[in-house]
Amino acid sequence: MTATLQRPQPGRFAPRRPVLSRSAPNRPLLGSLGIIGLLALWEIAPRLGAVPERYFPPVSEVLTTLAQRATTAPFWEAIGHTLYGWALGLAIALAAAILIGFALGATPRLRAFTTSTVDFLRPIPSVALIPLAVLMYGTDIRSTLLLVVYACFWLIYIQVLYGVADVDPVAEQTARSYGLGRLARIRYVVWPTTLPYLMTGLRLAAAVGLILSITAQLIIGSPGIGAQITNAQQGGAVALVYAWIVATGILGVVINIGVRALERRVLRWHTSVRGEVAV
Repeated sequence: MTATLQRPQPGRFAPRRPVLSRSAPNRPLLGSLGIIGLLALWEIAPRLGAVPERYFPPVSEVLTTLAQRATTAPFWEAIGHTLYGWALGLAIALAAAILIGFALGATPRLRAFTTSTVDFLRPIPSVALIPLAVLMYGTDIRSTLLLVVYACFWLIYIQVLYGVADVDPVAEQTARSYGLGRLARIRYVVWPTTLPYLMTGLRLAAAVGLILSITAQLIIGSPGIGAQITNAQQGGAVALVYAWIVATGILGVVINIGVRALERRVLRWHTSVRGEVAV
């Protein structure tokens, strides 16, 4: 009588092999290397004659001009005007989007009644409102606010509608069965569900709001970075034009970092943020 040797089944008798986890890439390091490579290319290209130095000065000249301007009061006044228009417009759009979004999103009939109006108004670009803004407010800060509020409102409002529509019906009915009123249900059921959508809309609107704020200053002439770029261009100060553009990019990076930090803090209880921190 011969014994039959059976091959062990994988995962049943054979020992499991350890899973080797690859280390995640160092994103700050890679981002820094990308910036260094871009600056090096910017420095080399005009000096080698690849692009006319008259219209594209080396980065060293641009950064020197930026450093000199940063020591003057008009530089920071322009930054302040731009940030003021951006922050105020974003705050107005945020408040309006939350109030209107919760009011319409919680009432299906009102949402259906306003869908066609939203679909008509939302695709209109904010820059198309520049003639109307100039006609109504001239070069006042209100012209910039009109464009910023209009652009940021739709980005946040649509996200709020998605968040309100994503509320679990079971959780809603459970809250009703426990006797929670309308405000209590909004606070404990609707608001936690909508908050991640709201922060996504806020992050998108922050970048778009800065773009519209500077665009309004460029075209309308209201005080700020855009007006300074126009003045430098009309005066033939090419390096100064690029210096203001670099300052705009730095300002955008700072705003994005700040909004990201706010999002992580507000949504620290959410699984997406906890998973991001764990990685």
